[in-house]
Amino acid sequence: MATNKDSGKGAGSQSGNAQKTAAGSGTPAKRGFAAMDQNQQREIASKGGQAAHQKGTAHEFDSEEARRAGQKGGEAVSRNRAHMADIGRKGGESRQSAQRAALAAKNAGNRQGGKES
Repeated sequence: MATNKDSGKGAGSQSGNAQKTAAGSGTPAKRGFAAMDQNQQREIASKGGQAAHQKGTAHEFDSEEARRAGQKGGEAVSRNRAHMADIGRKGGESRQSAQRAALAAKNAGNRQGGKES
């Protein structure tokens, strides 16, 4: 025969599982910090930042340190030549399409004006 303690565990775990997923979606329900609205999250995070500054453990980048960090990241990315080539190709395509659009707009304006010179 099951005791109250055993039946309590079963009931608790079943309702606990129901709470872990959002209503019928199969995705976990948000809990804790993630469940708060954005203003509450910002307020709590701000308090943490202020406490770190008061304690003296907060870190602030100076311009030289930020420059070195950016350079280090750029070097890491540029080691992958295929990735860099892809980035360059996308930039060229974007620029080319912008130039074509500007030229098309200019030509459309000339046609609407009547005479072309």
